[in-house]
Amino acid sequence: MEATTHLDPQATHHPSHEHEHHELGFIRKWIFATDHKVIGIQYGVTGLIFLFFGFSLMMLMRWQLAYPGQALPIIGNAIGKFLGPGSMPDGKMTSEFYNSLGAMHGTIMIFLGVVPVAFAAFGNFVVPLQIGAPDMTFPKINAASFWAFFVGGVIMLVSFFVPGGAAKGGWTSYTPLAVIADHGQGFNPIFNGQTLWLVGFIFLITSSLLGAINFITTIIQLRAPGLTWMRLPFFVWAQFVTAFLLLLAFPPLESAIIMQLMDRVASTSFFMPSGLVVNGSPLHVSGGGSPLLWQHLFWFLGHPEVYVLILPGMGIVAEIIANNSRKPLWGYKSLVFAVLVLGFLSFVVWAHHMWLTGMGTAVSAFFQTTTLIISIPSVIILFGIGGLTGIPLAFNSADLYLHDTYYVIAHFHYIVAPGTIFALFAGIYYWFPKATGRMMNEFWGKVHFWPSLICMNVIFLPMFLQGMLGMHRRWYDGGQGWNIASEHVWGLSGFQWNTPISIAAWVMGLAQIPFIINFAHSIWGGKKVENDNPWDATTLEWTAPSPPGHGNFIKAPAAYRGPYEYGLPRRGKDYTMQNEPIEASERKRPRPTPEVVLRA
Repeated sequence: MEATTHLDPQATHHPSHEHEHHELGFIRKWIFATDHKVIGIQYGVTGLIFLFFGFSLMMLMRWQLAYPGQALPIIGNAIGKFLGPGSMPDGKMTSEFYNSLGAMHGTIMIFLGVVPVAFAAFGNFVVPLQIGAPDMTFPKINAASFWAFFVGGVIMLVSFFVPGGAAKGGWTSYTPLAVIADHGQGFNPIFNGQTLWLVGFIFLITSSLLGAINFITTIIQLRAPGLTWMRLPFFVWAQFVTAFLLLLAFPPLESAIIMQLMDRVASTSFFMPSGLVVNGSPLHVSGGGSPLLWQHLFWFLGHPEVYVLILPGMGIVAEIIANNSRKPLWGYKSLVFAVLVLGFLSFVVWAHHMWLTGMGTAVSAFFQTTTLIISIPSVIILFGIGGLTGIPLAFNSADLYLHDTYYVIAHFHYIVAPGTIFALFAGIYYWFPKATGRMMNEFWGKVHFWPSLICMNVIFLPMFLQGMLGMHRRWYDGGQGWNIASEHVWGLSGFQWNTPISIAAWVMGLAQIPFIINFAHSIWGGKKVENDNPWDATTLEWTAPSPPGHGNFIKAPAAYRGPYEYGLPRRGKDYTMQNEPIEASERKRPRPTPEVVLRA
């Protein structure tokens, strides 16, 4: 605890917000919103819808993996009629449609689901409140950020309905496949799945860049008086580092996407080498491009993106653990420096995704070393199973076998699924009363949590076994025709494990229904909070009304102490909020100076 009550000279003093504001109409409030809270809710609801849609695509894939070539009951024919004959004729999934589902599942879950909810939704709603700001620095840019995201999402969804269906080149869009796919007779040069994927991605990246600039500026400029850097809640630090990751890593990918788009529609050769043979015929391109250049540019974003997904979740978990344990966040400064180190190291590990490209031993050794080093701050923050299982992939010798197997799927999803998505659900339950003035139902929260936790592990744990058997992550038939997948482990062959995995995935889908009902009902019918701080928390957002009005705070707050002052002695309660001045009894008394006795 800091003994002084000095104010931050860089912090902006906010004007009083006690005067009345007229109520905005529906269109002005929800469509052309510039209020950070409304934009946060827009991001949150839209992102959750995309998350469920992306999860639904995976549930379709799991049917094909568990029962390859069999008609999907009840909805299979309907999907075939809705999306066209190339998807599910007679209710049976085509290989092209399976590839589209795989590409769009990854794209939607990450870039239209987790990032908008974890970074944009929670960041927009919570960060200005936690730093005592009346709004974001650039409200109109904030609105533009959301609508760029929304347009990008619509373009991605439209791609399912164009001739040939959605993108089939995987969520990584590797060249040359991503350049030659969806070309030729029967495909529109622009309105085809792969081109629309690139166009939609340009909007999504632009959205993230606008949001990142806004977050960085807001956290630096609009902190409340007295809210020094080491008094910031850890969630704010996590969002701050995440914003820098987006700001620095996305521009190279946006440039690469524009170049790949030119390769598709303008016959350039940024990524297309000469000498390619497609369907038995030479492909006539100017040549000179490098497919590996795309991989470098993509993974330069792709690995920091892992921390874009997980850091906001870690910030949420830190807030909730400190509040529920009623103890200060252990190792606060260590955690802060850990996320700063993570942010830096995340930019120098990307090539461990590319061991199979034949890079030299010196380069391999460098990226092996940095990948292992990044595990040190990760341990402080606790990636858990996902982080530990990534260590074998850090070694190029082990990765030669495990690359593109189900082991990689399990490793990545153990980071993103339980690591991030569970944190997002926790954040929704935690800040729901601040956003609505009502509580979500605790019983139905438990009904949501336990089946999700059990199914999550039943889904992904066996995938480690499948990967070690050598099962490839993109086998359309689930591996039934491959000898390597017929070996048995824990009583089932690699292929047979697809059935319990798929059943767990479908049960997990059903387990989200209690959350959806609980969330929707609690907005209007949940129990009203008795005060603005129902969790007896310490950070500044709990000094604002629930829900906060225009300008957030009735009286502009100031910070006098750290963010997690639980259990201070002689306080009469087990929490002390940041805006409570430090009392004289809390100040450290100077030790008396010892007298020096001179003896003759």
